[in-house]
Amino acid sequence: VQLVESGGGLVQAGGSLRLSCTASRATFTINVMGWYRQAPGKEREFVARVLSGGHTTYADSVKGRLTISRDNAENTVYLQMNDLKPEDTAVYYCFADRRFTWGPEYDAWGQGTQVTVSS
Repeated sequence: VQLVESGGGLVQAGGSLRLSCTASRATFTINVMGWYRQAPGKEREFVARVLSGGHTTYADSVKGRLTISRDNAENTVYLQMNDLKPEDTAVYYCFADRRFTWGPEYDAWGQGTQVTVSS
């Protein structure tokens, strides 16, 4: 399976961005998709995930500001990011897996998309 991300960019604090990630060439049912992020000098951290049935989970730091959603027919996951803060600045990585797993090993990772929030 191959994951392709889009939607990153530069935004001012308080602004919004929407990330997309589409899976292609999957030979199995993708049961979980989601996002991690990695800021400069920090470890990669979990952001959010969505199961094929629609159940969602978020990191405490993003609850109420970021919303994950999924189009199962298109094998696409979205991350709507509102009220962005400078500390949200990071490279955002999409992931996908056939298992209902918490990782950190997944069937596939995206290449990453940069999100920069200026103060």
